[in-house]
Amino acid sequence: EVQLVESGGGLVQAGGSLRLSCAASGFSFDEYVVGWFRQVPGKEREGVSCFSPRQGKTYYADSVKGRFTISSDSAKNTVYLQMNGLKPEDTAVYYCTAVRNLLISLWSYPNAIDYWGKGTLVTVSS
Repeated sequence: EVQLVESGGGLVQAGGSLRLSCAASGFSFDEYVVGWFRQVPGKEREGVSCFSPRQGKTYYADSVKGRFTISSDSAKNTVYLQMNGLKPEDTAVYYCTAVRNLLISLWSYPNAIDYWGKGTLVTVSS
C-alpha cells in the first residue's frame, strides 16, 4: 500500500524558509514521479515541483523557480521541498504526490496523479 505522509508546514514570515518532508512507503522511487502540489481554498491544485529518477528530470513551476528545491533521500524513502524566499502567495496546503510511469511533461495535471498525501499547511505572513 502506497502511503505519503507530509510534515514541516507552519507559519513563517515573508522572505523566510521552510523545508517540507514527505515520508513515502509502499513503492520504489525509481518507478515513480514524486512531487508536490499545493492548493489554496477555492482554487485548483497547482503542481509545484517533481522529479523522476528514471527520466532523470526535475520540474518546477515558474512561480517557484529559483526559490524552491526538491530533493530526496532514497535510503529513507523521503522527499523534501526546500522553500526559500517565501512569499504570501505561497500560502497553501502542500500535498506530496506519486504517480507511476508518467511522462514528467504531463505531471502537473492533478487528474494524472495516483497517490496523494493528506497535506501540510504553509502560511506565509506579510
